[in-house]
Amino acid sequence: MEQALNSDLTQTLPPHLLERTRVVQEGDRQGKFVLYWMRTAVRADENPAIDVAILLAKELDLPLLVYQAISQHYQYASDRHHTFMLEGARDVQQQFRERGISYAFHLATPDDDQPHLITLGRDAAVVVTEEMPVDPPRRFLRALSGQIETLTLCVDTACIVPMQLVQKAHTRAFEFRSATRELYESRLGRPWPAIEDSTNRDRPKQFDLEDLPFEPVDLQARRLSELVAACAIDHSVGPIQDTVGGSKAGYERWVQFREHGMSRYARQRNNALLDGVSRMSAYLHYGMVSPFRIARETAQVCNAGSEKYLDELLIWREMAYGFCFHRSDHDQWSAIPNWAQETLEEHLRDPRESIYSWEELARAQTDDALWNAAQRSLLRQGELHNNVRMTWGKAILNWTETPQRALEFMIDLNHRYALDGRDPASYGGLLWCIGQFDRPFKPASKIFGTVRSRSTSDHAKRLDVAKFHQKVSALRFDPVPRVAVIGAGISGLFAARTLADHGVPVTVFDKGRGVGGRMSTRRIDGVQRFDHGAQYFTVRDARFRRYVDSWIEQGIVGRWPNPECEASHQIAVFNNGEKSIKQDSNERFVGQPGMNSICKHLASGLDVQTSTRVGRIEARESAMRLFRDDGDLLGRFDRLIVSAPAKQTAELLRQYPEICGAIRNIRMNPCWAVMASFTEPIADDWVGAFVHESILTWVSRNSSKPARQKQSEDLVLHLGHEWTAENWDRDPEEVAEIALDAFWKCSAIAARSPTLLRAHRWKFAIPENPAQSRCFFDPQAGIAACGDWAGGPRVEGAFLSGMSAAGRILNSIGRLKY
Repeated sequence: MEQALNSDLTQTLPPHLLERTRVVQEGDRQGKFVLYWMRTAVRADENPAIDVAILLAKELDLPLLVYQAISQHYQYASDRHHTFMLEGARDVQQQFRERGISYAFHLATPDDDQPHLITLGRDAAVVVTEEMPVDPPRRFLRALSGQIETLTLCVDTACIVPMQLVQKAHTRAFEFRSATRELYESRLGRPWPAIEDSTNRDRPKQFDLEDLPFEPVDLQARRLSELVAACAIDHSVGPIQDTVGGSKAGYERWVQFREHGMSRYARQRNNALLDGVSRMSAYLHYGMVSPFRIARETAQVCNAGSEKYLDELLIWREMAYGFCFHRSDHDQWSAIPNWAQETLEEHLRDPRESIYSWEELARAQTDDALWNAAQRSLLRQGELHNNVRMTWGKAILNWTETPQRALEFMIDLNHRYALDGRDPASYGGLLWCIGQFDRPFKPASKIFGTVRSRSTSDHAKRLDVAKFHQKVSALRFDPVPRVAVIGAGISGLFAARTLADHGVPVTVFDKGRGVGGRMSTRRIDGVQRFDHGAQYFTVRDARFRRYVDSWIEQGIVGRWPNPECEASHQIAVFNNGEKSIKQDSNERFVGQPGMNSICKHLASGLDVQTSTRVGRIEARESAMRLFRDDGDLLGRFDRLIVSAPAKQTAELLRQYPEICGAIRNIRMNPCWAVMASFTEPIADDWVGAFVHESILTWVSRNSSKPARQKQSEDLVLHLGHEWTAENWDRDPEEVAEIALDAFWKCSAIAARSPTLLRAHRWKFAIPENPAQSRCFFDPQAGIAACGDWAGGPRVEGAFLSGMSAAGRILNSIGRLKY
């Protein structure tokens, strides 16, 4: 082409593709190839977007490149969604190889997170992608368009009647049926037109993959669990063992339903105890199966079940797609009709029996048995029966302070855990829960006003809750592995908590008298509590922030210093008797009433065996055996997580060189901690201080932390690791006196006599050279190692390390062949 391309090029497309193609932006430059950016139509068959790309590549006599990538940065990115998408990509990669079409897959990781799509888009003559009117696809497309000057086309691959042919956002099903009847009649039974002959001889030119700005991943040769583990995503949401992604698995499920379930659909679809639904929504969401084939084959069946299924597939599903296409605010409060907004806000002050935090809802910890079972279905099985989902969504209105908050929670919980989350049909169902696509119901009821109510108690009258709970709690992998976790610090406990919430039996062993590790709280004389290990923590990572925000709401965590107090209550710096206020913007957090409160919370309901030191691990073919120091057998386990300090972990795992060799050289520095109490406050203008030019490194006024007893002034002093190492065997009382004298000197505060003075030594306090990896895993042995020495020395680092370890275990269950 000698001239820049524009939208006139689309006029060369046949009518069935032209009506589906929307010009996102005109082009004003030439290009070297046609790029199909595959996102939400991950299939090679009956895919309008690849057909458009092929025809344009032939028209322009240019090579065609199919580019698919998975980002780390889309909201709700997790092992669950990543695994499902990777399995789909593996199928489509093989299908394109067989067709001779150039395909390149890129997986974003911390080591390779470059904007390769922008590079490719700038070199392309045309960019073709799918129409998906929700985020993140909508946001990613907008970002790309702002950075390239290439003709960019969107193709509707999801709806029988293209979204752009529907003139507005319909909000009632009967209106949508009337507006689209003729459009469906002319398209529904039509076979999808082939654009290539059966021999694939008329293929577009191939793109030379050597010219790519990255090394494409051969998904046929890689273990997908290893790829997932390398991504900085939420590893606490595990893959679904019995729902494998990809066209092959999707069509197998479809054929099974079409032949054995369709005839019963009309009478069984609302019974959550029966397998009366197709369970195709995840495959339709990611475009791994053709909706044209599904609709066409359903229409050919001609019975009551197919009629009802077709109504759900075409009317309710595609009405939601059209609504999202025409309403960019579909994920916001403004998407709710005015009458619903008004009535819900009128009842804003109606009393709620309970207010639940995000974590309580996510982990199904309410007082409602039916709702908990529904949430457990999302958490463990990645899906929720649609009839129950409506009750599940409406119930959240009862447990949040505002309906806006309820909508936020509905979207978060659905999208985070459901494989079909983030789909326009998902938004259709969630918005219905608070009035959209519905009408007012009078008389007004508590909290809901005239929005249709749907109580769990009423639903329980037609659904055996105990049987439903049993059904959704049943694990879909066999055999069920037994997992041991060594170490009850935050790393080991979050790993154990994650596994248990997924239904995996876990036993935690710790040598200490209580949980917490270096987040322990020391109780002296049964009254005074000292945070003598970790003093506070900060939050940088959104995965950790989600839990911290919830813990604040639950009263488990508080901000320190309290931002509502006067500005003088700050973190200070002591340097040779001079004090200054540390100028930084870090938010600092502490557990309430002690740092170990977080670990106690995570341990609640777990099988935790304290005062139990694991001395030996014996490998067996079928399982591994753990023994105490004294030789007594602790149990037999199929998987193991070790979250002890690096040196102890290496010693325990010395027979596993893949892990031991990687961590044996990690050094952990020691620390003497001194606790002191006084009858009167020693200061009123600082709450904690970093110390320079002293044997001390830190001092905190422990009693200034939220939810602590205020009857005395309690200090915690930390000594530097070099001094600690040189004085490791020194008498604790002598160390305490030396530390307190150093404090009076560095702070220039007049010395006074303490009512209590104690010292404690931490042998493994802070990693000197933490590993870059979040955790280490031996897939053959089924053993993971994690801790604050892996990925970062902070509380947050330990948390994320435990999350990573849990992800490795969950990804190893039932998917070893992948």
